Amino acid sequence: MNHFSYRDGVLHAEDVPVSAIAAAVGTPFYCYSTATLERHYTVFSSAFGDIPSLVCYAMKANSNQAVLATLARLGCGADVVSGGELARAPQAGIPAERIMFSGVGKTTTELDAGLAAGILCFNVRSIPELHALYPGDGPRQDGKCLLSHQSRRGCGNPCENLDRQEDKFGIPWADASAIYAEAARLPGIQVTGIDMHIGSQITDLAPFDRAFGRLEGLIRELRNQGHAIEHVDLGGGLGIPYRKDNIPPPEPGAYADVVKKHVRALDCRIIFEPGRLIAGNAGILVGSVIYVKETGHKRFVIADTAMNDLIRPTLYEAWHEIIPVKEPETGALHVRAISLVRSARPAITLPATGTWPKCRPVICSPSVSRCLWCGTGRHVQYQTAGTRSAGLRRQVPRCQAAHQRRGTDRHGSPYAAGSKRHKFRSSAFVTFS
Repeated sequence: MNHFSYRDGVLHAEDVPVSAIAAAVGTPFYCYSTATLERHYTVFSSAFGDIPSLVCYAMKANSNQAVLATLARLGCGADVVSGGELARAPQAGIPAERIMFSGVGKTTTELDAGLAAGILCFNVRSIPELHALYPGDGPRQDGKCLLSHQSRRGCGNPCENLDRQEDKFGIPWADASAIYAEAARLPGIQVTGIDMHIGSQITDLAPFDRAFGRLEGLIRELRNQGHAIEHVDLGGGLGIPYRKDNIPPPEPGAYADVVKKHVRALDCRIIFEPGRLIAGNAGILVGSVIYVKETGHKRFVIADTAMNDLIRPTLYEAWHEIIPVKEPETGALHVRAISLVRSARPAITLPATGTWPKCRPVICSPSVSRCLWCGTGRHVQYQTAGTRSAGLRRQVPRCQAAHQRRGTDRHGSPYAAGSKRHKFRSSAFVTFS
C-alpha cells in the first residue's frame, strides 16, 4: 500500500496535490510519503511483537535524512554499510545501540568509528575482516560481532545455495564452526550472534522455511560448542511488487509465522534488515515533459530528469512505472512504445507530510532549499554551464566551514539525493505533459 492516489483527477501525495508542489518548487523533485513509511514499518514490526526483535532499516535503500528521521521516531534501527551512513544514522535520531554495521568492505577507519560510537554489532563477512577487528597486537576496542552466512543468489531454492563459494557475501557454511572457534580465541572480540541473508527480493515463503530450518540446526550446534548466540539476523525479509501484474508477495504476518516456527524456541533476539520493503513505494520522482519528438520510427519523450536522478533503469534495466499527474479520462489512455530521454539536471527532495507547504526540503536543491544542518540560509546554488560535458558550476556555501567541522560534504552527507550514489528503489516516475 502507498499514499499516492488520484483525487478529483489529480495525483496526490497523501493530502497534497502533486501539481501544487511542482508549481511552488518546480521539477524535478522527489516526494516521500511519511504515512507510507510509517505504515510499512509498523505492519512489519508488529508482526514480531510477541518475540524479542529489532527492525534495522537498510539505509542503502534510501538514506534521505527525512526518511531516516521518520523511521527513527518509530523506534527503528539502522543497517549501515559505510562510514557515511554510520554518521548519518545518529544525526537522524537513531541511537548507536540500534545500529548494526554490515557491508563487505569495512575500512579500519570505519571499524574504529563503529567501535567508538558503541554500535550494536558488526556483521563480519570474512576472516580478514575479523582479523581487522583484532589486528594481532591487541584489539582496537572491545567489539561485538555477528558472523555472516549469506547467499545473494535467489535462483531456484536460495536456501540450498548456502554453500556457495563464488559469492562475496558472508562466510562459507562449511567453515562456520572453525571460524567461530577462531573468533572466540581473539581477546576483545565477542561473538554474539549469527547473520544469514538469502536475498531481499524473494516473494515465496518456501525458501525462507528451508533456510531458517537449516540455520536453526547450525545455531544449536554452535551453542553445543560453547558459543553464545544471543541474537539472530535474518536479513532483508520479503520482496515487493514492482509492476501491477506482479504476483503479490506474502503478508508480513505469514512471513512472521515461518520465522517464529524456527526461532521461537531458540530464546534469542531476532533482527531484520528490510530496505525496499519499507521504502520501495514510499516516494515518487516528479518531472516534466519538455518536448515530444517524432522521427517517423520512434517517439521520444524528452523530460527534465536524468539518470543521475533515477539511475536504476540504466544500471539494471529496472522497471519504474510512469504515470501522469493528471488522471487520464476513462478509455482515453492509449499505450504505445516510446523512448524517455532525459537531460542532466539536479533534483530536489521533499517530504510529503499531508501538511505541505509547512514542511521544507531537507536536501540541497536549486535555489529553494535550506541547509540540512544549520536550517537557515541558501545552502548551495546550482547553475548549469550550458552543456552536459561542461558539468555544473557550484557556489561555495556560506556554512561550509561548519560542514567541514562535522565531517560532511556540501550536501550534509556523502549520499545526497540527485547524485549517482543515491538509490531510489521503486518510485513511480511522474510526468507533467
